[in-house]
Amino acid sequence: MNSIAIVTDSTADIPAEVRERLGIEMVPLRVHFGEDTYLDNVTLQPADFYTKLQASQALPKTSQPSPADFYEVFKRHADEGRQVLSFHLSSALSGTYQSAVLAQSMLEGEGDVTVVDSKSASYGYGMLAVEAAELARQGASKEEILERVARLKRETKLYFLVDTLEYLHKGGRIGRASAMFGSLLNIKPILTIDDEGYVTALDKARGQKRAFARIVEMLDADFADVPADMSVVVTPGRTEMAEELIGILKERFRIRRFNRSEIGPVIGTHAGPGTVGVFFTPSPAE
Repeated sequence: MNSIAIVTDSTADIPAEVRERLGIEMVPLRVHFGEDTYLDNVTLQPADFYTKLQASQALPKTSQPSPADFYEVFKRHADEGRQVLSFHLSSALSGTYQSAVLAQSMLEGEGDVTVVDSKSASYGYGMLAVEAAELARQGASKEEILERVARLKRETKLYFLVDTLEYLHKGGRIGRASAMFGSLLNIKPILTIDDEGYVTALDKARGQKRAFARIVEMLDADFADVPADMSVVVTPGRTEMAEELIGILKERFRIRRFNRSEIGPVIGTHAGPGTVGVFFTPSPAE
């Protein structure tokens, strides 16, 4: 058993089989459709969520885990003699990180717990937890893992392409007029997450092909001649757009490793169906 436990929350969008293989423990956020409450990626899986989302008149609400949820996990690992590295959704986007910090303080020195504000979302930080778990299995120290994670954060480029502005409007991110105008003109916003952990619009393009071309152009600035690892997250049931973009990127860049995951219910509440996220990082030297 590893001496370091890796913990994360459900918005990391790490595939269940990867979590199980690497022993990553996931604490779920909650999704509320009216009076019904579901555990993100536990009692509500992505495919079922998007079916419910498109049938719902109102946008569901989401809520973070409580400090007690994290405390239970941290205490169990501490009692078993393990250090804990806990990776979470950007504190600029959710109170999840703060809940984990409060749980850490509740241990009152009884365990070695480090809580990391990823300043990212979805597999943008899911990949950090996966890398940490793989290093822990190889016997790396906590300090070595955190150093590698910090480097990975610095080097990763991430872009989200939103299929429709409707859900950004429903979630209060843009006004109704902007959403209607964008839909009429087939505007595709290209988003990223900045250094402070906020979702930021980098650019916009009219139509899918122009949006793809712009993403390739932005990635070309950093990865034109650099072997890269590519991860893609996509909403289930609307994969045609993602498949086309993946094909373009694989043809243009030197991809050594490719990972794919689904955007879960909590992230999908705000991004909407038809969203694809692309994450590029330089491949480690062979």
